[in-house]
Amino acid sequence: MKNRYAQKDINQQTYKIQNGELSSRTEQDILLDTRLLSISQELLPQYGGNWNLHNVVTLKQKALSRIIYYHELYQKILDVPGVICEFGVQWGATLALLQNFRGMYEPNNVSRTIFGFDTFEGFSTVDSKDGGFAEIGDYRSLPNYEDTLEEILSIHEGLHAVSHIKKFELIKGDASQTIDGWLERNPHAIVSMAIFDMDVYKPTKDVLEKLMPRFVKGTLLVFDELNCPQLPGETLAVQEVLGLNNIRLKRHPFQSYCAWGVFGE
Repeated sequence: MKNRYAQKDINQQTYKIQNGELSSRTEQDILLDTRLLSISQELLPQYGGNWNLHNVVTLKQKALSRIIYYHELYQKILDVPGVICEFGVQWGATLALLQNFRGMYEPNNVSRTIFGFDTFEGFSTVDSKDGGFAEIGDYRSLPNYEDTLEEILSIHEGLHAVSHIKKFELIKGDASQTIDGWLERNPHAIVSMAIFDMDVYKPTKDVLEKLMPRFVKGTLLVFDELNCPQLPGETLAVQEVLGLNNIRLKRHPFQSYCAWGVFGE
């Protein structure tokens, strides 16, 4: 992964691209985070069989806030039929959360397949409408990481009910292109939740346009960088495809730039 560093003052806050990801952490934040990571690595082998539970001791507020946010979103689609699509997976944290929420709230709902779309190589395209922060390759994971994520998600599924039926799929590539094949392979698929976390303009616009016929009144549309000055492309894509006047967007107190709306409302 490249180690690019850029910074720009916006609204009196300094934002940086560190290791290919947008960050607003101060040097003190980085120091504390590094120490917390070190402690976690030291303790993890000592936790024993309940390592996953005890490791929560080093869970940070930002991560916990994200879990609560998606927990509340998932509950909004319990009475909406259809699959879940996440566009922009990176390491797969949200996919794993969604899997576990499905296991908690609707363990026997075999129709709630979860699809994750990502290049796993970072941004494959950056448009002039994306502002000056994003570059090709930002937000990449690791070479062949999709294989590791496939195993992780399979293990999660193996711990849940009806584990003999696979209820997730990873689709590697530029979603602007892979969405076409997905639509052809899944003519039955209604979308109950679509998560747009690709950050940049072109794939967000392309997927929104192509996926919209699969939305129903009640489909939850989730955007991760809406109203974000550093990554304006997502807002512009939503404006051009849906029209900002045509969708009632809501936010969560735990998330700055995340927004969601219910299609058809």
